[in-house]
Amino acid sequence: MSDFDLVIDNATYIVTSDSKNQVLKDCAIAITDKKIVAIASAGTLKGSKTYDAKGKLIAPGLINTHTHLAMSLLRGWAEGVNLQGFLERVWAAEGLIMNPKNVALGSQLGALESLLAGTTTTLDMYLYPDAAHKGAASTGIRHITGPLFFDFTGLDGLNWEDRLEIAKKWEQVLQDVGGPDVPTYLMPHSTYTVSPDHLLEIGKLAKQMGASISIHISENLGENDDVAKRFGKTPTAMLNESGILESHTLLGHGVHLSDEDIKCLVEAGAAVAHCPGSNLKLGSGIADIKKYQSRKLSVALGTDGCSSSNDLDMWAVMRVAANLYAQSNGPENLRASTIFRMATIEAAKALGLESSIGSIEVGKSADLISIDLNKAHLIPLHDVFAQLVFAAGRGDVSDVWVDGKHVIANGSSTLIDFFQLSKEVDVVVQTLRKEFDEQG
Repeated sequence: MSDFDLVIDNATYIVTSDSKNQVLKDCAIAITDKKIVAIASAGTLKGSKTYDAKGKLIAPGLINTHTHLAMSLLRGWAEGVNLQGFLERVWAAEGLIMNPKNVALGSQLGALESLLAGTTTTLDMYLYPDAAHKGAASTGIRHITGPLFFDFTGLDGLNWEDRLEIAKKWEQVLQDVGGPDVPTYLMPHSTYTVSPDHLLEIGKLAKQMGASISIHISENLGENDDVAKRFGKTPTAMLNESGILESHTLLGHGVHLSDEDIKCLVEAGAAVAHCPGSNLKLGSGIADIKKYQSRKLSVALGTDGCSSSNDLDMWAVMRVAANLYAQSNGPENLRASTIFRMATIEAAKALGLESSIGSIEVGKSADLISIDLNKAHLIPLHDVFAQLVFAAGRGDVSDVWVDGKHVIANGSSTLIDFFQLSKEVDVVVQTLRKEFDEQG
């Protein structure tokens, strides 16, 4: 009888992202009951199934800490605009096509794109979260989402009391859908779309449920100015006064944080999801990541949604983040290993999941990716982390496991019929174009 369910054997490199940032050579990983149960020299472990990783680099699955998967259906829809112009055009399109069925479809598409690019966990904020979760989870991804909150009746037709009721039942939704284990999150959209009184309600509910919170914060200066004029304080100060920061909180963007904001967030143990590609494209600004990290504010990486970033490629995000860091702080201060950790173990910490994902260690969930090193752009290999951040890309990801399940094999999904998915997406896109044109 074999000792393990699966052995990933003969790995040329294993990038662990553990506390010592070890890079192992010529090793094997054993997986049983969804977990990593052994790491040893190549050829020393026996499994019911074996994956030959010769010529491959095995790494933790990448973690996208801020995105809107269903917006894959709006890729390229709002171009040449700033954040406010982007929101106007996107909200109009969402009103035409974003029903539960299409949200599930767009989320499935976004999740599949993510997995094919080596992202095994996403934190996803969007309308109809139950539909989004069903669509995304069908691909095998570790999909974190939660009830969305606005003051107003949104495109989903929900009033405030409806949103609270959905939140109270959210844990049951997670159980019913199944898939990889995920934490409970509540998702107020922002401090400019959720009032102080309502933020206070969410803060209380989160504590009652033991839930974490994800919210957009200080994405551009226009947002900060608007909140200051309406409420006389920064968005971060609003979160602090409402009790939001008393729960584990992950902040989307955080481009323009004051020194007092940073201090407040550090004291609260909050984290920032840095989305450099989206922020640059929308002219929102450049977050001072060096300052944040030097003051012990946790920073992870995210793509944002496809209608602003145009893709869900965490490799591109790492490269942009690294180049911006070097430009702002000098290339001599850049460590590619730090950037890679922001997409793996630091992202897991930002989500509150560092005990289960984000690194390759015995006892953790087997969320792993295999990168084919036999490519012209990946030889020679002098520095593993430089290669990962500045040379590797989503096309180099050959295989992906989530909870030990082989969800991407040799560059294709083992669960989703892409041809059928693409046909369904095309129908929705044609409907959008037709209805948008009719409305002038």
